[in-house]
Amino acid sequence: MIGTYGHGTENDFVLIFDPENKFEISAAQVQAICDRKTGIGSDGFIRIAKQDGKWFMDYRNSDGSIAEMCGNGIRVMAKYLIERGHQLPGIFPINTRDGMKFLSVPESGDITVNMGQIREVFGEITATTNGHTWTGYNIDMGNPHAVVFVENMDDVGSLLTPPVVEPADEYPDGVNVEFVQFLENGELKMRVHERGVGETKSCGTGTCAVAMAAALFKSKRLPSSWIINPPGGRLSVEIDAHSNAILTGPAVLKEDFDLRKYL
Repeated sequence: MIGTYGHGTENDFVLIFDPENKFEISAAQVQAICDRKTGIGSDGFIRIAKQDGKWFMDYRNSDGSIAEMCGNGIRVMAKYLIERGHQLPGIFPINTRDGMKFLSVPESGDITVNMGQIREVFGEITATTNGHTWTGYNIDMGNPHAVVFVENMDDVGSLLTPPVVEPADEYPDGVNVEFVQFLENGELKMRVHERGVGETKSCGTGTCAVAMAAALFKSKRLPSSWIINPPGGRLSVEIDAHSNAILTGPAVLKEDFDLRKYL
């Protein structure tokens, strides 16, 4: 079995192409592949499958747990389909556990994905790490996000352990936590701790959650447009009047690997 390494703003993945749904990948196997010391090393694992004749993104976190959606991962998957000749450039759908997503994929350049409608689920949440506590927003992107705003990103610390988010009973399966700082040029700086992974260089669904939280925090009005800078690069998010998020950013494919020793 051949796997391909790729990334979107340095949020990285190992992909396998399995349109006939032949492969069953266990959580332990995903962990072995994603391990940065003994495996290939990545934030997540994507099995490119088909359901009812349509492309399906079977996405797993690096600890082997199943995730609903990944905004960077789906762009990397789309890049794979175009570069390997399995799909023509243009607009096409990819199904996910969070429903069908439509992408605009040119032959080269940034890829755009309609991430669907964002929901703020309930009122104030808090996130605590490095001896600091901030209030923020609970945002539903098909997967859960807690977004807080900080004056100084240095206060966040190392993020080696998951931040404590309250109310905890709202997140029985864990939560992705985004820390956001407004920059003088109007753009946003972001760090993220992903459930089942740890701190990552970027998070596509998290970027959309950040954009929605920024709109709620600053203007209280939609539509809204933001440039967001995670450690791994630069992404743009537009949110329309109906709270649909449009994410645009790069996707890169690197080398292929033989995965047989991990399976």
